[in-house]
Amino acid sequence: MDLALARDIGTKALLAGAGALLLYWTITAVRLVFSARGINPLVKQFFTQVAAGRIDAAYLLTTKTYRQHVNRQQFIRFLASLKLNRYRNLKSGRPRLQEGQVILTIKLKSDGKDELKMDFTFSKIDDSWRVDRIVPLN
Repeated sequence: MDLALARDIGTKALLAGAGALLLYWTITAVRLVFSARGINPLVKQFFTQVAAGRIDAAYLLTTKTYRQHVNRQQFIRFLASLKLNRYRNLKSGRPRLQEGQVILTIKLKSDGKDELKMDFTFSKIDDSWRVDRIVPLN
């Protein structure tokens, strides 16, 4: 009888733990989705500005901190080194939270099989998102 009671309590404890973990994961996912609202339109706007040749407008979508570390000429050289005109399709991955910033992996795909992955880090400044860092991934 003691073994049946222990098994019953163990099963209930396991179910309670699994339920708590599921609840925690759901709350975290919902919080992440709500906090990342507005990032996808910013990404689209950034690449639209670059494609249209409005590099200054794309540069202004970055944070002041980014502009202090990367001047306009460096930004232009960086974009030129990426050869973005080869890519047509843009996909964004799942956002990740890290130290109050949101990191989003962006995949650019060409008509062929070429793919360029970049991590964009976003910071929220005055209720709007800005690009804080762009890191190409190998």
